[in-house]
Amino acid sequence: MQTNTEREEPMGESAFEALFVNNDDLHQLEAYLNRFNPIRVMGMQHQEIRHSAILAWLLNPQESHGFGDKILRAFLCAAFQGRREDGQPSALQIAQADLRDAVVRREWQDIDIFILLPRLSCAVIVENKFHARQHEGQLAKYAGRAREIYEGHDEIPHVRGIFLTLHDEDPADPSFAPIQYQALCEILPAILAREAQTVDADVATFVRHYIDIIQEASGMSKERTEMEKLARDLYRTHRKALDFIWEHGEETDFTFAVEAVFGEQSERGSVTEVEGFEVLFYWNSTDTVCFFPKAWSDAIGKENIHLEGCENYWSGHPLACWMQLFTNEDGGGTLRLYSEVGPIKDRKARTALIDKITAAKLPKTGFQRTATAPNKRYSKFLKGNIVEIKDAQDSEEIGRAMRTLLSRFAPVFDGVADVLPDFA
Repeated sequence: MQTNTEREEPMGESAFEALFVNNDDLHQLEAYLNRFNPIRVMGMQHQEIRHSAILAWLLNPQESHGFGDKILRAFLCAAFQGRREDGQPSALQIAQADLRDAVVRREWQDIDIFILLPRLSCAVIVENKFHARQHEGQLAKYAGRAREIYEGHDEIPHVRGIFLTLHDEDPADPSFAPIQYQALCEILPAILAREAQTVDADVATFVRHYIDIIQEASGMSKERTEMEKLARDLYRTHRKALDFIWEHGEETDFTFAVEAVFGEQSERGSVTEVEGFEVLFYWNSTDTVCFFPKAWSDAIGKENIHLEGCENYWSGHPLACWMQLFTNEDGGGTLRLYSEVGPIKDRKARTALIDKITAAKLPKTGFQRTATAPNKRYSKFLKGNIVEIKDAQDSEEIGRAMRTLLSRFAPVFDGVADVLPDFA
C-alpha cells in the first residue's frame, strides 16, 4: 500500500509518457474496449426478445444459417442430459435423431420459443429469461396451454419444457429442464469451429458477435479474462500514474458504493472486514466486485487453494464470490450476490465439493440437478440472492443493498467454511 509521502509526490511527465506513448498493452486494451459489435451498437444486448429472436433463428434447421439441425440437437441434449422421463425422448435419442424437419416458432401462444419435433413425437417449449425473472405460475400456464393443443395426440403425445436463464434460477415448474446461457457459450463456439469451412462468412461473423455478447453477459468470456489480466499488469507497472488518474478522474456510483462498503482497497487479496466478517478483496469494475470469505481460505488451507482447472478462474480458488449490478431501462436494477463452484478439472473432487455443500443443508442454497454433470463447469448455489435497486445511480442505496446481501448470507458463508476442511 502506498504511504502518504508517495501519494503526495507530484506526478512527473515521464510517468504519463510511459503509460500513454507507444504502449502496446494499452493499445490492445483500447482495441478491446472499442471493438465493433452490431448487437451492442443497436443496444440489443440486454433485450430478452432480441435474444429469443436470435436463438429461434439459430435453432431452426430450415433457416439460412447453414448449421442445419446441429445447434438444435446440441441445445436439446444439453438441456435434457441426465433427465429421463417415461415415454419421452432422452438426450441420447435426441443426439441420434434427424431433426431437420423440426418446426421452430417464436412468440407462439406467448411462448418465447416453441419447437415441434415430429420424428421424436415431441413438442418443446422454451422459456427464455435473460435478465427478467419468472412470474408466478408462468411456466405451468405455458406448459398447460401447449399440452391442451398437442399432448395426447397420436402424432405429438409429449410436451417438454426448457427454462433458459442468464442467471442461476430454478424453474418454478419442476417439469422444466433448467439450462443457462453458459451452455450456449460452449455449444456455439464448438459448432462454429467445426463448420467454419462450410458456413457463410457473414453468418459466421454474426454468430461470433452473438457469442461475444452472451459470453460477457454470463462471465464466460476468455478474451475479457485476458483483458482483465492485462489491465492488472498495466496497473502494477503504471500504478502511480493510474492511481493519480483514478483519484482525480471520474468514478461510478457502483465504485463509490464498493469503497464505502469494502474500504479503499489497493492490494489484491487484502483483508477487510465487512458486516462483521472478514473477506479477501480482489477487484472491482464499474458493475462488479469480486471477493472471497477469509474463512473459506483458512478452511481450505493455503496449499490447497489453487486446484488444476481453476488457474484462470476468478481469484484462482475452486469457489468464487462476487456481487454484480444489473441496470434496466427505467434507471433501476438489481444487485445480485453469487457464489459458485468453479471448473475443477478433477471431476470426482468437483462432485465431492458440491455434495458436501449440499449435504450441509444450508439455508438459501441449492444446486441445480445438473451441477455434477460431466460437461458442467460452473455451478452457482445461492438462492434469494437479489436486492431490487430503485435508483442505480444512488451509491448509498447500492451500498445498503451490498450490506443487506452480505448480512443475509453471512451464515451461509460460515456454513460452507465448516465443510471445506473435509474437502481440502
